[in-house]
Amino acid sequence: QVQLMESGGGSVQAGGSLRLSCAVSISIFSFKAMGWYRQDPGKPRDLVAGITSIGDTTYADFVKGRFTISRDNAKNMVYLQMNSLKPEDTAVYYCAATTMPWRTVDYWGQGTQVTVSS
Repeated sequence: QVQLMESGGGSVQAGGSLRLSCAVSISIFSFKAMGWYRQDPGKPRDLVAGITSIGDTTYADFVKGRFTISRDNAKNMVYLQMNSLKPEDTAVYYCAATTMPWRTVDYWGQGTQVTVSS
Protein backbone atom coordinates (compact mmCIF):
# COMPACT_ATOMS: atom_id res chain seq x y z
CA GLN A 1 0.00 0.00 0.00
CA VAL A 2 1.31 3.43 -0.94
CA GLN A 3 1.87 5.77 1.99
CA LEU A 4 2.67 9.47 2.03
CA MET A 5 3.82 10.90 5.36
CA GLU A 6 4.10 14.64 5.90
CA SER A 7 6.20 16.31 8.55
CA GLY A 8 7.45 19.78 9.36
CA GLY A 9 4.25 21.61 10.12
CA GLY A 10 3.87 23.80 13.16
CA SER A 11 3.29 27.33 14.38
CA VAL A 12 5.24 30.34 13.22
CA GLN A 13 4.89 34.08 13.26
CA ALA A 14 4.10 36.05 10.15
CA GLY A 15 7.20 36.54 8.03
CA GLY A 16 8.72 33.29 9.23
CA SER A 17 9.56 30.10 7.37
CA LEU A 18 8.72 26.43 7.54
CA ARG A 19 9.83 23.45 5.49
CA LEU A 20 7.40 20.62 4.91
CA SER A 21 8.62 17.17 4.01
CA CYS A 22 6.75 14.26 2.45
CA ALA A 23 8.15 10.74 2.62
CA VAL A 24 6.73 8.35 0.02
CA SER A 25 6.78 4.58 0.55
CA ILE A 26 7.50 3.79 -3.10
CA SER A 27 9.51 5.37 -5.89
CA ILE A 28 8.12 8.80 -6.68
CA PHE A 29 8.85 8.03 -10.33
CA SER A 30 5.74 5.84 -10.08
CA PHE A 31 3.77 9.07 -10.42
CA LYS A 32 3.74 11.74 -13.10
CA ALA A 33 3.79 14.44 -10.45
CA MET A 34 3.84 15.19 -6.75
CA GLY A 35 2.10 18.10 -5.16
CA TRP A 36 1.20 20.00 -2.05
CA TYR A 37 -2.38 21.03 -1.36
CA ARG A 38 -3.91 22.94 1.50
CA GLN A 39 -7.33 23.11 3.03
CA ASP A 40 -9.16 25.39 5.42
CA PRO A 41 -12.13 23.98 7.34
CA GLY A 42 -15.25 24.06 5.21
CA LYS A 43 -13.35 24.93 2.04
CA PRO A 44 -12.13 22.84 -0.88
CA ARG A 45 -8.60 21.52 -1.02
CA ASP A 46 -6.45 23.78 -3.22
CA LEU A 47 -3.27 23.00 -5.11
CA VAL A 48 -0.40 25.01 -3.66
CA ALA A 49 2.53 23.70 -5.68
CA GLY A 50 3.36 20.77 -7.91
CA ILE A 51 6.41 19.19 -9.46
CA THR A 52 6.48 16.68 -12.30
CA SER A 53 8.75 13.68 -12.69
CA ILE A 54 11.01 15.76 -14.94
CA GLY A 55 11.15 18.67 -12.52
CA ASP A 56 8.66 21.10 -14.04
CA THR A 57 6.96 23.11 -11.33
CA THR A 58 3.67 24.92 -10.93
CA TYR A 59 2.52 27.27 -8.18
CA ALA A 60 -0.71 28.83 -7.08
CA ASP A 61 -0.67 32.59 -7.56
CA PHE A 62 -1.05 33.14 -3.83
CA VAL A 63 2.32 31.48 -3.08
CA LYS A 64 4.43 32.45 -6.09
CA GLY A 65 7.73 33.93 -5.04
CA ARG A 66 7.34 32.69 -1.46
CA PHE A 67 7.09 28.89 -1.66
CA THR A 68 9.40 26.44 -3.43
CA ILE A 69 8.65 22.80 -4.15
CA SER A 70 11.45 20.31 -4.68
CA ARG A 71 12.01 16.59 -4.81
CA ASP A 72 14.76 14.13 -3.94
CA ASN A 73 14.26 11.17 -6.22
CA ALA A 74 16.88 9.03 -4.50
CA LYS A 75 15.15 9.40 -1.13
CA ASN A 76 11.56 9.42 -2.43
CA MET A 77 10.99 12.73 -0.71
CA VAL A 78 9.12 15.88 -1.68
CA TYR A 79 9.60 19.21 0.06
CA LEU A 80 7.82 22.52 0.33
CA GLN A 81 9.92 25.45 1.50
CA MET A 82 7.61 28.17 2.73
CA ASN A 83 9.03 31.65 3.27
CA SER A 84 7.45 34.99 4.13
CA LEU A 85 4.51 33.19 5.67
CA LYS A 86 1.25 35.07 6.14
CA PRO A 87 -1.66 34.41 8.51
CA GLU A 88 -3.76 33.46 5.48
CA ASP A 89 -1.35 30.57 4.82
CA THR A 90 -2.77 28.88 7.91
CA ALA A 91 -4.24 25.55 6.82
CA VAL A 92 -3.74 21.81 6.83
CA TYR A 93 -1.19 20.96 4.15
CA TYR A 94 -1.41 17.67 2.30
CA CYS A 95 1.13 15.86 0.18
CA ALA A 96 -0.33 14.28 -2.95
CA ALA A 97 0.74 11.87 -5.65
CA THR A 98 -0.88 11.84 -9.07
CA THR A 99 -0.68 10.00 -12.36
CA MET A 100 -2.92 12.64 -13.98
CA PRO A 101 -1.65 16.07 -12.95
CA TRP A 102 -3.61 18.04 -11.90
CA ARG A 103 -7.00 16.53 -12.55
CA THR A 104 -6.98 13.78 -9.95
CA VAL A 105 -4.98 12.66 -6.96
CA ASP A 106 -4.16 9.00 -6.53
CA TYR A 107 -2.83 9.16 -2.98
CA TRP A 108 -2.99 11.67 -0.14
CA GLY A 109 -0.93 12.05 2.98
CA GLN A 110 -2.61 12.51 6.34
CA GLY A 111 -1.94 16.24 6.43
CA THR A 112 0.10 18.53 8.62
CA GLN A 113 -1.13 21.70 10.31
CA VAL A 114 0.54 25.01 9.56
CA THR A 115 -0.47 27.96 11.74
CA VAL A 116 0.81 31.47 11.08
CA SER A 117 0.13 34.10 13.69
CA SER A 118 0.16 37.83 13.11
